Amino acid sequence: MIPVLDLRAGRAVLARGGQRDTYAPVRSRLVAGGAGGDPLALARAYRDILDCDEWYVADLDALAGDAVQGALLGALAGLDGRLLVDAAVATPERARELVARGAARVIVGLETLPSWEALAAVARAIGPARVVFSLDLRDGAPLAEAPLFGAPLELAGAALAAGVGAIIVLDLARVGSRRGVDAKLVEGLRRAHPHVELLAGGGIATARELVRLAAAGLDGALVATALHDGRIGREDIAAARRADHPSDSR
Repeated sequence: MIPVLDLRAGRAVLARGGQRDTYAPVRSRLVAGGAGGDPLALARAYRDILDCDEWYVADLDALAGDAVQGALLGALAGLDGRLLVDAAVATPERARELVARGAARVIVGLETLPSWEALAAVARAIGPARVVFSLDLRDGAPLAEAPLFGAPLELAGAALAAGVGAIIVLDLARVGSRRGVDAKLVEGLRRAHPHVELLAGGGIATARELVRLAAAGLDGALVATALHDGRIGREDIAAARRADHPSDSR
């Protein structure tokens, strides 16, 4: 389970439906007073309360074409979490910048990817193990510009051929919706690529779904809203880990 931090103008905001101009500061049960969008307080809660040491961080400023929130990323990295950062990576230079700021891995999203050649250049620059391809969708349709049109399974295959080390399935329309991820797509990707690290997010709302996804072979689930409103807690995360790793005694 990988908790999410969506960052805009230095605050953590709660994503809903991919409509970024409507996102409001996070109010979370994990932090006394609700946190009021304090990303460092939320990251500490993810680490100390939920026992999660890897966090998905989306820099919404960078995704909108503005500068990377570098100082904030560095402060988050200083909390000893492993950052999985989406900040409109499309060049080796941006990828190297994020690694220098403390990102353990960088995300190259379909939404902001100009070409497969650009993805391959990023993988060569920082190594495949540090690069995650985000299969960005809206209501199941890929968020891609020409010449990157194709079905989701085709796009995932092209990304792996370009040299990425992992794939995220992220349907923006499902984010914050409680609809859950598209299980058929996840299962199709797992069958097609049995050994790739596979993550997914968007609308995961219950502990039962976490366990089901883990048992189906998903390696990681991105979650935000269900953590903040208390529907998924530390014990639920531990149960999902046991489903994924039956020998794990945690």
